[in-house]
Parts: sequence; structure tokens; C-alpha cells
Amino acid sequence: MTKGYVNSIQSMGTLDGPGVRFLVFMQGCPLRCGYCHNPDTWEFHKGDVYTPEEIVKKAKRYKSYFGEKGGITISGGEPLMQGEFVKEVFSLCRKEGINTCLDTSGGVECDAEDKLLEVTDLVLLDIKMTSEEEYKKYIHWEYAPVIRFLDKLTKENIPVWIRQVIVEGINDNKENVLRLKEILRGRENVKRVEFLPFRKLCTSKYENLKIKFPFEIYPETSPETIAGLEMMM
Repeated sequence: MTKGYVNSIQSMGTLDGPGVRFLVFMQGCPLRCGYCHNPDTWEFHKGDVYTPEEIVKKAKRYKSYFGEKGGITISGGEPLMQGEFVKEVFSLCRKEGINTCLDTSGGVECDAEDKLLEVTDLVLLDIKMTSEEEYKKYIHWEYAPVIRFLDKLTKENIPVWIRQVIVEGINDNKENVLRLKEILRGRENVKRVEFLPFRKLCTSKYENLKIKFPFEIYPETSPETIAGLEMMM
């Protein structure tokens, strides 16, 4: 029986996909984003253990709130690290008529990827930076796998919302927007681009874990900065 390690569950979120969402945050992530809000999800094989059936049973309790647009979003951590589990959850959701959304960095390959995408209605893809150099410096990961994943989503015509956290002094500039526009050019499956402001609400998590918050030196991103970048996009 497939089991998954889950960091936390939120019954009714409104910021991670369309409509009201049942949010599942998976445990485990190999990326080390400088602005990560959930360092408590990094380590694997922690958190609570669930079967796919248990997750869907919980999600069904809130189905009356989903309406036409809502559903379940599985995030992380990095959900592709437990792709087989997520695939089974989404497969059960399809049978129950529950919309499925995968929130991912796109930087991790998994054996269940093809079958998982077959039962995924929407992907929230975090293109964290727009160059290999920035990925290595600020994300401590590779850039190429993310573009490979985006290419696959485009080939399969799977709807995508692109997300990017904006940090003033790093990617709050015209060059970043122009590179992102070029990456997304001609991809009709990309339905939305969201610039998200960098925040420091996670500081206490780093303190509790007794680790340094890498982006503590950067200011929180202003609404004016976000608005300016959206106009360029």
C-alpha cells in the first residue's frame, strides 16, 4: 500500500489554485531556496503518514465548498519526490469529481511523472529564477530540469500557472521579466503569471530549527515593485 509523508494539511485555502482548495503539504525537498518559507518540510520521512484513501476521505468533507473551480492542491516540500503517492491521490480525486492541482518546482523527475500528469488538471509551476547562474546561487539547484518539465507540460497541453517570488535586489528587474517572457513565448498552455512578494513570516521557523535564514538581509518586496513588474509582463 502506497503511503505518503505529509507535513501539514489546510482544509480551505484560497491562494493555491482556483477557488477554494484543500491543501496538502508534502514532506521532503532537495532544493534550498534562499527565501524558503517552509524549512520544516526539507527533511524526508518526517511528518504524518497517510494513505491516498485517507487524504481523499478528508478532502471529500469539504467538497461542498469547492464549487465549480475549487478542489485539492498538493504542494510541499516538493510533491514530485513522492510522485507515486500524489498520482494515487489525484486518481482517486478524479473518480470523485474533485479538481486536482500540483504545486511544484518542476525540478525533480519521478518515475510516476507521466501517469501523474494524466490525472492533473492544473500545475502551479514555480520558475524561481530565469538563469542557470541564479538557480545555482540562490536556489542551489539546476535550471535545466525546470525547463524540461515546462516543455513536457506544453507538449501535453496541461494548463499551467507560472509563479515567481520576487526579491528586491535579485530578480526585481526588467531583465528577469524579459527572460521570463521569452521562456513562456508561444506556450498557450500557460494561463497565468503571478509575481509573489518576498516576505519574512518564516523567520521564526528558522529560529526554531536553529538554522540561518539566508535571505534575512533582503527587504520585503513592496506592492509597487510587484505592480511595476506586472505591467512589464
